[in-house]
Order: sequence, then C-alpha cells, then structure tokens
Amino acid sequence: MSGLYRADAAVARKAQLRGMRIGFLMDPLENVRVFHDSTFALMLECQRRGLEVRELRQEWLYVADSKAHARMRTVEVQRQEGDHVRVAGEYDAPLSELDVLFLRKDPPVDVDYLRATQIVELGPGPLLINHPRGLRSANEKLFVLRFPDLIPPTLVSREIPRLREFVEAHGGDGVVKPLDGCGGQGVLRVRKGDPNLSTLLELATSAGRVPVMAQAYLPAVREGDKRIILLQGEPLGAVLRVPREGELRANFASGGKAAPASLNVTSPTGLVEIDALTGDSLEARVVDFALERAGLRARAAAGM
Repeated sequence: MSGLYRADAAVARKAQLRGMRIGFLMDPLENVRVFHDSTFALMLECQRRGLEVRELRQEWLYVADSKAHARMRTVEVQRQEGDHVRVAGEYDAPLSELDVLFLRKDPPVDVDYLRATQIVELGPGPLLINHPRGLRSANEKLFVLRFPDLIPPTLVSREIPRLREFVEAHGGDGVVKPLDGCGGQGVLRVRKGDPNLSTLLELATSAGRVPVMAQAYLPAVREGDKRIILLQGEPLGAVLRVPREGELRANFASGGKAAPASLNVTSPTGLVEIDALTGDSLEARVVDFALERAGLRARAAAGM
C-alpha cells in the first residue's frame, strides 16, 4: 500500500506541477543567444517539464490597486537560432498568477531596474529568484569592494586627474570599467604614456560626469577567470572564462571561451557553458529548487 500511495502522490504532484506558471523578467526573448543564454536554458527546462512559461519585460510592469501587474506573453521555445520562440498568448495579469518569477534582466542597474525590483515585491506575489533585496544590495561592480583582499588595487572615481594618477601609481597599466555594465561592455585597458589616455578616461567617465572603477591590470587575465554558479549558497559548478586571442575581456558575450575549472573562486556565470563541460544539467537543479520552494509556499498559504 505504501508503494502505491507514493506512486499516486507522485502522479498527483506531477499533475500539480503541470499547472504551474513560471515567469521570466528579462530582456527581449527574440534577442537571446540560444546556445549560450542561461535564461533560455531555464525556460527550456521548465517547458520540458510541462510548465507554462511566460515572458515579462521591465517596461511591461505596472501597479494597479497597490498590486504588481504586468503584460505577459506565454511562449514556446526551442534551441533553433532564428526560430527559437513562438508566442502562444499575450495578456495583462497580476504577478500573483505566477508561481515563480525569475528576475533575469541584464544591467545596467539604473533607476528603471531598481524601480522594477520594488514593483515585483508588491504582494502577494510569486516566489522571486533572485530576491530583489539581494539584487539591490549586491548589484554588479561595487559589491566586490567588500572583499579588498580578493581584488586588485581598485579606485572608484569620476575625476580624470585622480584616475590618471591611479594608473601611474600601479605600474602604468590599468583597466577602467563602468559600474553598471555587463558582458564586458565599456571595459578599457589604459596605459601611462598613451597619447589617448585622457581621451579614453573622458569617454569612460562621460567627461567626468559618471564614476567608473579603475583597477591595476593583472597579466594573469590571459589565463582566464574562474566563475561559480551558486544556489542557496551551495556551488553547483564552475567554469574558466578564457579571453580569445588578442582580447582583454574574458566575458562570454565578448567572445571568451569556456574551459574546465575547479571550485575555488565564488562568482556566478553561465549555466550552458558549465553543462557543456561537465555533462550536467544545472538548469534542472535550479528549476528543482524553484518548484520545491514554490510548493512549500503554496502549502504554507493553504495551512497544510
């Protein structure tokens, strides 16, 4: 009897999961790189399990009656470049219609981004991954300043003379990067004696109006940087991002290559690249976690 009960429970649970709605707040789905994008991998995994997949965009969010709403698209996806998405429906709905909402919008972490993290918190609503408070407090470049022993000499400033002095004080070789960028966009290598140094710093800071991060250049960057995917504080997998020949940046979006890496540096990056190297399915483990958490929330709300 116990075996039959477990089987019946598993069937009931599977049927319950098939009715779940999983949302992805993201950049336009039409523009994703289907063989590299982690969000797309998560969508494929949800679809494989028979879950309803919905796309949301930052500009589609709105608030009505003090509750978060959005224009949503129910989508079907496939890993086929140029023909990877089909829209099955489009409508306005409260976020509470969703069971899980993955917050996957790329930087910049600007006013619109921060406002979106506040809107999605207006409840009651779905399970949010990652939590908006974490996205606000640990966004992009400035968070690493909490770990000075793990980073190269670093300066954050918008003052061009101060940035130039920093480069000169650290071997005359540095890297300047925007505070809210992603994918290696806007990253510049700057050197003492370069006749274009002032021009590069003016470009990076928008003529002294925008602060940037300057760091001493590390030659070891040619060997790649190690990144780790964490789920609830536990490492799922790691990848070594190696710059292509003649390139400073190791970001996958800038043409960096993936290589195996050991789990010894804690910074997250691409699910797809780690899957390809290890034969694992990290997106399946992330979706397992999300569904389990969503199920716990639903049972708690029902008083079970």
